[in-house]
Amino acid sequence: MTVLAYVRVSTEDQSTDAQRHSIAELHNVEHWYADEATSGATKALNRPGFAELFKFARKGDTLIVSAIDRLGRDTIDLLETVEALKAKGVAIVSMREGFDLSSPIGKAMLTMLAAVAELERSNIKARQMAGIARARATGQKLGAPKKIDDAAVSDWRRASKATIQETANQFRISIAAVKRACANNAISTVEGA
Repeated sequence: MTVLAYVRVSTEDQSTDAQRHSIAELHNVEHWYADEATSGATKALNRPGFAELFKFARKGDTLIVSAIDRLGRDTIDLLETVEALKAKGVAIVSMREGFDLSSPIGKAMLTMLAAVAELERSNIKARQMAGIARARATGQKLGAPKKIDDAAVSDWRRASKATIQETANQFRISIAAVKRACANNAISTVEGA
């Protein structure tokens, strides 16, 4: 029987160190598998680290995860992942939730926790979309503030009789940004006329 551990973080600025530390404190892990900068929305078997783990895992092995959401965020994918591991004879222990996912009670708890987590993500998304709609309705501009002065770019290009590439070089912006600036300034000039 081999003890395996799987750790995952969603973004590049996150580290698996905390997960590794918490698992290593309680378990003597023989093989570590990791996926970094990998969303939990990506199906488990489509993640390189987890796919390698699944290929290696054998009957009698135990997989340790710091929390069930490391295996996946989608309830269906999570349950399919657990079932696939169980079919290979692999026991799964989730430290945060504190249960063995291969037992009937563990599977029931997994299903409930995964469904609640998925519901919460849906609620967060709904609140986010409502906030965006409210901001748009009140005329708020969304996104990062504009860094390019369209009028300055367009006016310089016209006065210098410069090409798009020369203008891009002058302002240290992309060709697409020059085209947008000139198009936006042409529209505002026509509207202001």
